[in-house]
Amino acid sequence: MVTAWPRGAPGVGVNAQRFADRVGAMSGGRLIIDLHAAGELVPPFESFDAVQQGTADLAHGTPYYWAGKAPVLHFFTGVPFGMTALEFSSWLRFGGGQDLWQEVYDSFGVTPFYAGSSGVQAGGWFKRPIETLDDLQGLRFRIAGLGADVLKRLGVEPVLMAPGDIFTNMTSGALDAADWVGPWNDLAFGLNKVARYYYMPGFHEPGPSLEIIVRQDKLKALPDDLKAIVAAAAGATAQETTADFQYHNTKTFPALQADPEVEIRHFPPGVIERVRDETAVVLESLAATDDLTRRVYDSHMAYLAECEVYAPWSELGYLAMRQGGA
Repeated sequence: MVTAWPRGAPGVGVNAQRFADRVGAMSGGRLIIDLHAAGELVPPFESFDAVQQGTADLAHGTPYYWAGKAPVLHFFTGVPFGMTALEFSSWLRFGGGQDLWQEVYDSFGVTPFYAGSSGVQAGGWFKRPIETLDDLQGLRFRIAGLGADVLKRLGVEPVLMAPGDIFTNMTSGALDAADWVGPWNDLAFGLNKVARYYYMPGFHEPGPSLEIIVRQDKLKALPDDLKAIVAAAAGATAQETTADFQYHNTKTFPALQADPEVEIRHFPPGVIERVRDETAVVLESLAATDDLTRRVYDSHMAYLAECEVYAPWSELGYLAMRQGGA
């Protein structure tokens, strides 16, 4: 198995290894997964190619890293102003999302398993504050996914680079801003040392998904019990990964609040309003790519609309009530 993450990276690299270890333990040693972190066997963004071409049997990554092969994969990572992690996993499991995801990957000969989420991500680290839309012009921003497409329409210069390269490029001045994950990962990568302004929450990845992909021929060759073990191990990893991020982001956040060199901010309402408008344009353009993408879009957005009706009466309503609201 190859991964898109540095070895032992909080949340991502750690849980990739936990999945591999879990499969070995559950199978009584009959199925052993040898993990190669980013750059050890192939570069991080070539993990999908490695599985497709047979260099590796599995990969742990996130679908939008391979969106150049199939732009529809953005819908299986995260959509700006889209589903939370719980909403997304429920769409996959019960709303037809998994079948659509498999249909996308069938042409590449791989099978996807959901591997959890980092939860609502931060908006990123900025060397100068974002107060108006003008502050986005020419901003060299490390950001991935559809959020990059949206911000590009507003004058941002998106840069996609491997996580392990973010700190160096922020330090050198090659980047003006960088999105990574959230408090836990961002502190671990030292991003609070290279930028002052930390924007939370982000609009672009409300519940981004991680995945484990397996070559279909390798998976089909396994006996049924080992197939079931791979699926069960992925499911257990998904639950553990999401809990891992929730716990450690919660525990880490106070250190950021207490850091006198860090200012935690919200994006201005005027910026978010324009970003929301541009998001609709980007999503409609993506949906027009082909019939499969349109079907994924329709399914995704239909369930999101239902979630928006329910949320004020469930999580959103409860959180407001817990904080003393009506």
